[in-house]
This record gives sequence, structure tokens and C-alpha cells, in this order.
Amino acid sequence: MMYTSTIMKYSKLILPLFLATFLAGCDKSSTSATMTSDATASQQLDQAKADTKQAAQDMKDYTYAQKDAFIKNMQAELDALNVELAQLSAKIEHASDETKAAAQPKIDALKTQVTALGLDLDEVKSSTETTWDKVKDETQKGYDATKQGFVDAGAWIDKQVNS
Repeated sequence: MMYTSTIMKYSKLILPLFLATFLAGCDKSSTSATMTSDATASQQLDQAKADTKQAAQDMKDYTYAQKDAFIKNMQAELDALNVELAQLSAKIEHASDETKAAAQPKIDALKTQVTALGLDLDEVKSSTETTWDKVKDETQKGYDATKQGFVDAGAWIDKQVNS
């Protein structure tokens, strides 16, 4: 009975957190377009780091009872990374051959990281209450590293394409 009460208490927090995360993710596309035209690369990098830090903190707060919400949130982040990967790939399509050649290893590394993150998410899905914290933390570390890779590669590609 106490367990059910705890779940109900947290379930009231999960939906608003998920919606806020989802809406923030939806808003990022329009924000990114605005930032590209109005902000410097340094400001974009700072904003991306702040977004990553906030997403990381949000994911650390999940309990095992909130596993499904964590999975949904992480899947949404993974989907967003795949969209971002496609956008970065499209940016280099219009670049010089030299830039394309230099960017391809970065794109390939990002693809590898996204694939690894997908495998981490599979482990989260099959985690138990006993393994939850370890699996969640490893997935979080993988996400943080992947997101930082996207920030770095994006800044590099923008610099190359815009110079």
C-alpha cells in the first residue's frame, strides 16, 4: 500500500516533467533557427552546454518507479540526436570537398555514439530494481558524452561551413 502511494505521488510529478522536457525539445528547433541567425557560435555553444547540463540533471533524478518515464525521455533525446545528426550531415553536403573529408570521421564517430546510446537504452529497458542505478548512471554518462560530441562537432562544422 505504501509503495502504491509513493508511485502515485511520483506519477503526479512525472507527467509535468515529461511534458516540460518534451515541450522544451519541441521548442529547440525554432530556437535553434533563431540562434543560428542571431547568436554567435560561442553563445550557441554555451546554450547547448546549459541544455545538456539541465537534461543530465533531470535524468539523474529518476527512481526505479519512474523507469518508464526515463525510457520515454531518453528515447526522445535519442530521436533528437538522430535528427541533429541528419542536420549536421546535411550541412557538410554543401561544403568543400576538403571540409567534407575532414568532417566525415566526426559524423561517423557521432553515429557510433548514437548507436551505443541506443544499446544503453536497451539495457535500461531490461534493468531491474537492483541494477537500476548502475544502468541509469552508465546511460547518463553515455548520453552526456554523446551530447558533448554533438556540441563539439556542430561548432566545428559551423566554423568550417561559415568561414
